[in-house]
Amino acid sequence: MSSESCTNADCGAPAVGAPAPGARTAMARLRRWVDTRVDDDADPEPADAQRIDWLRALPFLAMHVACAGVLWVGVSAVALWTAAALYALRMFALTAFYHRYFSHRTFSASRGVQFTFALIGASCVQRGPLWWAAHHRNHHRHADTALDPHSPTLRGFLWSHAGWFLTRAAFRTDWARVPDFAKYPELRWLDRYDTVVPVVLAVLLYVFGAWLETAVPEAGTSGAQMLVWGFFVSTVALFHATVTINSLAHRVGSRRFDTADDSRNNAWLALITFGEGWHNNHHFFPGTVRQGFRWWELDITWYLLRGLAAFGLVRNLKPIPAWVAAKGRG
Repeated sequence: MSSESCTNADCGAPAVGAPAPGARTAMARLRRWVDTRVDDDADPEPADAQRIDWLRALPFLAMHVACAGVLWVGVSAVALWTAAALYALRMFALTAFYHRYFSHRTFSASRGVQFTFALIGASCVQRGPLWWAAHHRNHHRHADTALDPHSPTLRGFLWSHAGWFLTRAAFRTDWARVPDFAKYPELRWLDRYDTVVPVVLAVLLYVFGAWLETAVPEAGTSGAQMLVWGFFVSTVALFHATVTINSLAHRVGSRRFDTADDSRNNAWLALITFGEGWHNNHHFFPGTVRQGFRWWELDITWYLLRGLAAFGLVRNLKPIPAWVAAKGRG
């Protein structure tokens, strides 16, 4: 073909008015902030898979910076109680449903209850329930090996605590690991648009605080204060408490069972994560809904699930098998 008859399309050049390849890449990466399907449609290059995607991580980093807003918005009892209540509610959604239900299927729930707690869990800024379950199932398959996405033994504290969470490979959902729950379109929607629920929660908290400022001025709060404490501080505290199970519960604590990984039992971590700190118990037998195997091992998630079961909201709570209990006493 002669140069005179060569068109932009024929020559492989960008069409007139079309964004340059670099701009298209940047736009695609920005789309990932609101639509995770972009991640699923394109595999990262092997060399880039374990690199932190700093552009994609910007909202996560900004959430931490926003906590400094406490210096300007002040504090009130109602803001602190709201932050604590949202921490507790969302921690339960993560530990009971994201972990013990979606990841391990240690009890049963109706589709309505399943979605309700998936929705609450989605407000934690720890991505969707299918993403969470898929990554956790992979962790159990490869715990503390080269294929474990967050082994502190192999990659160190900072990587296992948060670095892995921000890599290009980690943003993707491994759908092959969650065929049992991927059949529910409402759960796929939460996974795909995993920033929608946190943004809605943040807006509602701001509106609630602004209303209190006008309707109940003696509460001493405001929209900005409720947003900073109720959303940013509570969410950041929730994230770092949760991921201590990845970073610290494989390094600090005692080992009741001789497992192939480095999991530990840690009473302090169990306290702040509603029972998840009995991690060596859990890795030895993840098929029970209860993670505190002894009566004195505090497991708030287990107690609350028993409460929900009493009201018929959940059922078929899988107990600790007798042989596991006996081995734990040995």
